[in-house]
Amino acid sequence: MAWTRLRVEESQGIVTVTLNRPDKLNALDMEMFQELDTVSRQLKKRSDVRAVILQGADGNFSSGLDIKSVATSKKKALSLLTKWLPGNANLAQRVSRNWRKLPFPVIAVIEGKCFGGGMQIVLGADFRFATPDSELSIMEVRWGLVPDMAGLMSLREVVAKDVALKLTMTGEIIDGQTAKSLNLVTEVSDDPYLAAQLLCQTLQAQSPDALAAIKLTTNRCWSRSERFLLAHETFSQLRLLLGRNFSIAGKRQRSQPELEYQKRQSFW
Repeated sequence: MAWTRLRVEESQGIVTVTLNRPDKLNALDMEMFQELDTVSRQLKKRSDVRAVILQGADGNFSSGLDIKSVATSKKKALSLLTKWLPGNANLAQRVSRNWRKLPFPVIAVIEGKCFGGGMQIVLGADFRFATPDSELSIMEVRWGLVPDMAGLMSLREVVAKDVALKLTMTGEIIDGQTAKSLNLVTEVSDDPYLAAQLLCQTLQAQSPDALAAIKLTTNRCWSRSERFLLAHETFSQLRLLLGRNFSIAGKRQRSQPELEYQKRQSFW
């Protein structure tokens, strides 16, 4: 596919998705919403992908929603929010939630500005690596709005309730170091893209089926009952035990560390 708002590159199973609208600080217009939705859907179907790195072009992740572009058309605004059922995800929510649904790790690299919709997108990633001087804000309240791109789904899992309320009610801009102290980001680094690549190398040494099972079980069970968690753990473990990559993992540990894993099983 020819991307107009993204740059998509891959090497050895690692796909890098770059928000590529640097003249607008990678602000989110309709085309970018649509392409983010499309690329995440395409990646979900691929069993050869081991991890995704999500970043912004030219030193900024994203300045958030391109209000001028989206608000000029009621049709565009409605297309972002329309859904068949209240519990379903609309287009605006899918560009964050979809990263949670992928059966492999997603790492967001945060440099420069990461505001509003951009912040909600990175909250959909499994890991967030930021520079110390990056600027992060859940900024919707400044426009008289509630954060509505599914970012709160992840925010409630990574920070305390009072911290989440303060960040969303004030629209405060914080730097990467402060974000790390609040658990909003995973790691602070002067070169977060390199840190993401190093993590990918570590993850590539693990069974792709095991990584998929861990992500799926964690996301589905994090806020559920003990019984639900125990049942899901057992179900996932049985699937892993019956798979070829479980046998390969054992051989890699015992005597054949260079033995390659097979592609991830399609049911994850």
